This record gives sequence, C-alpha cells and structure tokens, in this order.
Amino acid sequence: MFENIKKNKIESSVIIGIFIVVITLIVYFICHALNLGTFSIIFALIFSIASSWGSYYYSDKIVLSLNHARPATKEEDLKIVNILDSLMISSGLTVKPRLYVTQDLQPNAFATGRNPENAVICVTTGLLEKLEYYELEGVIAHELSHIKNYDIRLSCVVSVMVGFIVMLSDIFSRALFWGRFDNDRDSDNKGNGILMIIGLIFLILSPIFGSLMQLALSRKREFLADSTAIEFTRNPDGLISALQKLDADSNQLATANRATANMYIVNPFKSNTKEGKKNSSSLWSTHPSIEDRIDALRNLK
Repeated sequence: MFENIKKNKIESSVIIGIFIVVITLIVYFICHALNLGTFSIIFALIFSIASSWGSYYYSDKIVLSLNHARPATKEEDLKIVNILDSLMISSGLTVKPRLYVTQDLQPNAFATGRNPENAVICVTTGLLEKLEYYELEGVIAHELSHIKNYDIRLSCVVSVMVGFIVMLSDIFSRALFWGRFDNDRDSDNKGNGILMIIGLIFLILSPIFGSLMQLALSRKREFLADSTAIEFTRNPDGLISALQKLDADSNQLATANRATANMYIVNPFKSNTKEGKKNSSSLWSTHPSIEDRIDALRNLK
C-alpha cells in the first residue's frame, strides 16, 4: 500500500508538470492563431501555471459544485455519518473526510480532494435509499480506500486538467472555423505555419491521450480500492452486494459528465448491454466490469 501511495504522489507531480507544458503549448497556439502578438507564450505560461494551481487546490470544490452537493448532517443522514465514524478506526486515517450528499436517484458515490487532510466523500440520495447498512459500509470503505491510497489527488487533478484541455481544444477549433489566421504573412514566416500545423495536430490528439490516461488510471485503481475496502470492513459480501445493486440500477446520474465519470464507484453512464451478457471492460471504459470486480473480491474470501 505504501508503494502505491508513493507511486500516486509521484504520478500526480509528473502529470501536473506535463499539464503545464501541454496547456502552455495549446494556449500559445491559440494566441498565435488569433494574432495576439509576441507575448502569447508569456500569457500561455501564466495561464497554464494558474490553471494547474487552481486544479490542485480547488478541484474538490469544482467537482462538488458540478454535482450540486450539500454537506451531510446527523439530522438528515445519521446512518451514513455513523458508518463513516466507525470506519475511521479500521482505515487508520487521522482526519475524517467531509461528507456530502447530492440529490439523485442513481445509487453512486465518489471521493475527491488533494490529500487525506482535505478529502471529501459524496454519496447520492439514491445510494442512501437503496442500500442496506453493510452495503453502504462497503461503498464508504471503498471511497476511504481511494483517500488513503492518494487516488483522489491523481484522479481529481487528471479529471479537471483533461476538462481544461478539451475546453481549450474547442476554443481552438472555433478559431479555425472563424478563419482568424493571418494569411498575409510573407515567406519568411513559413516556419510559423509549420509550427501551427504541428500545434493543430497536437490539439486534436491531446484530448484523446488525456482521456485514455484518465481511463487507464481509473480502471487500475478500482481493483485496489475494492481490496483495501475489504481490509477495512472484513466483509466482502457487503461490497459485492452493493456493486450488484449499483450495476442493476437503471437510473441515469443527472449531474454526470465525461470529465468526472472516472471518480465514481461505478460508471454513472448506464450502458445498454443486454441482460446476461458480460459487460467486459473496453478501451474507453472508465471502470473495470462489475463481473471482474466481483470475481476479484470473491477470490479474497
């Protein structure tokens, strides 16, 4: 576990560094395409550092805002508050995560934050209404595992940063559509034209690579979080039953979006796979299949 925590911290730092370079280049190409002058690279660098800083320190607030979440209270959510309190001992975490609830019929949950000292667990009202005590315990233990393993930092930073890249790519596409390139440049600036072509290719491919990285990180860490959750609860059946119920529920998550889908315990976008057909993971899956996760949990018994 300690090796995974160290690895996650290193990966987070590397991804932030790559993000600064990527955003700097993308913003530079956008500014260059719009003929904003020689200060484009300076503006691009400032923008990339500022967006990286914001993604790191405010990623939890951004995600909670997207999900319209409210703080959980003992008066309204006593069961889930008590479950979290009891799991704090077995998890070994010293700071209790803030607990939030979002109004939605789909049973689901996610954890976010930059570290265990600034962590958040958010559950849907559908989860509270449809799961029994030990099933809820399994779900909360799973989210606590993401917090303890520092998965939350990596997944949240990647989610927000991929969102930025997609947004900037859209801006650049609009700039191309509007035709705001300077076509009157002389032959001495052919190098800039080549650079712009490279930048265009880079802009098209970067959201794809970013999404693939996001999906790969998510799938790999779900298995680890499931197994760590069992260390906390000593009850594989609770999490297995919860995963089965979450997978069988047909409700769509109203606040779900592609940038944050990887953060949830199960994919918030319900597929139309036929009943009885194994929902195996594909290249574009944000999560391993429920069948694969349940098989792994049963092997832990």
